[in-house]
Amino acid sequence: METTITATELSRRLSDVLNRVKYRGERFVVQRNGETIATITPFSPPPAVTLDDIIAKVGDFSVPGDGFADDLEAIQAEQPPAEFPEWPD
Repeated sequence: METTITATELSRRLSDVLNRVKYRGERFVVQRNGETIATITPFSPPPAVTLDDIIAKVGDFSVPGDGFADDLEAIQAEQPPAEFPEWPD
C-alpha cells in the first residue's frame, strides 16, 4: 500500500509512519509544495553473494598474456619515487 503525505504531516507523525513501514510493509511518498521529495519504504538488504557467484564471475576472466608482467614492470619503472612529507617536530 502506498500513501502520499506532506513533509509537515511526516514530521508530526514520524514514529507512526516508521512503525507502519516496518510492521505493515507500507510505503509512503513524501511531498513538499506538491513535489515528491522522498519515498519511505521497508528496508530490504541487498542479496547475499555466494561463493558460487564469485567462482562464476572469476571463471569468466581471461588469463593475462605472456607480456603482462613485463608491462607491469615497465609501468612501475616510469613512476617517480614516492615523496613523503617530513613529520613536524
